[in-house]
Amino acid sequence: MHTCNIIKVENVENSDMRGSKRDWIFRVQVPNLEKNEVVYVVGNLPELGAWNHNQAILMSQEHVSRRESPMLFDSNSSSDFYSDDGNATNGMCDGEEKNVRIFSQKVALPIDADIEFRYFIAVICQSNGTKNSAKTLIIRKWETHMTPRQIRKNTPSNFDNDTLPDPDIFSYHNNYRKVERGWLTDETVIQFKVFNNPIKLWKHRLQNKEVHIKMTPVNLVRHNSLELQQFGGDCVDDSLSMDTQDIVDQPAFTSITEIAVMNDEEATFKVQEQFGRPYNADEFVIFSVAVRYPETIAYLVDYYVYSSRCFPGEPPNHIGFSYILPSTLQPSVGLLTVPITSTKHRPIGQLTVEYVVIKPIPDYPWDMSISYAKHWEQRWSGLDVGHRGLGTSFKFETKNCANVRENTIASLKTASYHGADMVEFDVQLSKDFIPVIYHDFYVSISLKRKKQIDAMDMLEIPVKDLTLEQLHLLKVYHVAEGREKNQRFFDEDLEDHQPFPTLQTALQELERHVGCNIEIKWTMQLKDGTFELNHPFDLNMYLDIILKVVLEYGGDRKIVFSSFNPDICAMIRLKQNKYPVVFLTQGITTRYPTYHDPRCQSVPMAIRHALAADILGINVHSEDILRDPSQVKLVRDAGLIIFCWGDDNNDKATIQHLKQLGLHAVIYDKIDEYNPKEKKESIFLVDARESQKELIAVAQCSQTPQTQISTPVNAEKE
Repeated sequence: MHTCNIIKVENVENSDMRGSKRDWIFRVQVPNLEKNEVVYVVGNLPELGAWNHNQAILMSQEHVSRRESPMLFDSNSSSDFYSDDGNATNGMCDGEEKNVRIFSQKVALPIDADIEFRYFIAVICQSNGTKNSAKTLIIRKWETHMTPRQIRKNTPSNFDNDTLPDPDIFSYHNNYRKVERGWLTDETVIQFKVFNNPIKLWKHRLQNKEVHIKMTPVNLVRHNSLELQQFGGDCVDDSLSMDTQDIVDQPAFTSITEIAVMNDEEATFKVQEQFGRPYNADEFVIFSVAVRYPETIAYLVDYYVYSSRCFPGEPPNHIGFSYILPSTLQPSVGLLTVPITSTKHRPIGQLTVEYVVIKPIPDYPWDMSISYAKHWEQRWSGLDVGHRGLGTSFKFETKNCANVRENTIASLKTASYHGADMVEFDVQLSKDFIPVIYHDFYVSISLKRKKQIDAMDMLEIPVKDLTLEQLHLLKVYHVAEGREKNQRFFDEDLEDHQPFPTLQTALQELERHVGCNIEIKWTMQLKDGTFELNHPFDLNMYLDIILKVVLEYGGDRKIVFSSFNPDICAMIRLKQNKYPVVFLTQGITTRYPTYHDPRCQSVPMAIRHALAADILGINVHSEDILRDPSQVKLVRDAGLIIFCWGDDNNDKATIQHLKQLGLHAVIYDKIDEYNPKEKKESIFLVDARESQKELIAVAQCSQTPQTQISTPVNAEKE
């Protein structure tokens, strides 16, 4: 316990006598807060926000005076803290941004309830004064231990007149560290991807110079010409980044700009430097900007060049700037080319960027009770994952095909019956926005010729162009059947064997213990510039529809999302705070065409993207792992989970070899043939049974010796 004088703590001796409540001081030590970041506590009771981040309790930084007496605040007192000179500092002290600081708050809590709580770091977004706008929080980091911090019921107050409780350490609990980046609540994130040498400068004297690039959001509503004039004409004329100007903070204009570079040193997002970062040939740089009101924000790109004769500490020369207006960012993903204008307003080059706009799922009731986004138990290793359920059923060689139609309820159930720990399946939207399970972008339908009654042609139609009813009513063929004119399945009368089951049906009908690896299908751009499919859906809407189904019907099932599209992986991670994501990658391959995005082209790049996106891990093509098995250690050393997929996995010896290399999961076909004699059980079924036994044991211990607990009849089957 820490002994000191407490300021503003009244009636401590009576705190345990207020009916059924007692005062409790939450106290936490937090290092390295960035500008504008504040600390909150949230918990399971209404007094702590009932796990709602917007109802959480704001904590105040303790002010240590010359007598080393921390100043504490009641939860209903002002959040501003006053220093010795009487000036409000909003809990931030000059020069202390990188120091370890202690935050605390006193809250009256019920004494007869068990309390769970977590700490988190946020930035407060003020209302912009428009209708329906309100103060909201951008969650920067939050504690995500499986078991939250706890206060047992009937525990007395944790302080008295002379002592304060020792501070908790942010992110450390139960002897281990667990902290994650936040998810999108009300803010929008725009990521600008700068790669393939996108800066073209036409002036000869600039062409061999190292150019520093910086991105700054600009509020178009507040920063009109009249307001800028008060800061002097130079600001307008030179159009320097506002971070380099001595401009007063405007609380309604909240934005956070960070940068990551896909190399081994800079793969995690950090606040950018004052004069940006040099762009070097063949680098992949991502600027990530979080803003509350994206429709009013433009993006100023400044370019700097250092003089060859400059001395240390001398600022660079500002050679020009670009503006990206919000009106150019209407689709969720896109490609932009904007002019680079000199400080004399003359065009001197151009910048080409790809962007992705990541919006929050509208009106979803998030809570902070638990997150599995980075959760993976140590014993979950070498898991067996059924590829499209029981396996691919339309390969060129029929003998290698599964004998149940792929991606059907029957296929998924059969894989589960044969001990699959998880089943992998592909999800895309029908024309009427229903998430359906199907792998290919196209289906074949038959056309009978008018004059040749026995002849039949096949027409390929994109799944996206057919409604769910049409998909279920039409006699459709897999693309492989259509091209080979050879129907492989005659099971139209069996409900579970029907193609195009809905995602909702699969989540409702599969046994609760089997995990699901849900692959999100989306068109990919190839290195030659072509796309796999011209997609009509807006990507944010597409993902929101799929995610809402999983959030509503996923329950406590073990679910992992995956996608070959790196932006989709980043988007799913930011759009929800419950389920983990793994990035599917081909890596180096001779079997498939190369994708346009460099993050898709090798395992090291996939690792960097996973670290930047703060996702669980990667799912690697086994061709690349078998070519260079040392890559498994690279992934694991980065703290990531690694799955693998590919035709090479359809061999018993290879499956064992991959498990021995340390793969967390192996995805393969025909799981029924590898477990025919002794029935293997899903690890999650075993976990559920052990958990139930523990609950029964606890219940028995809490009973009197005369009372007996009967084991449920179906305990062994759940």
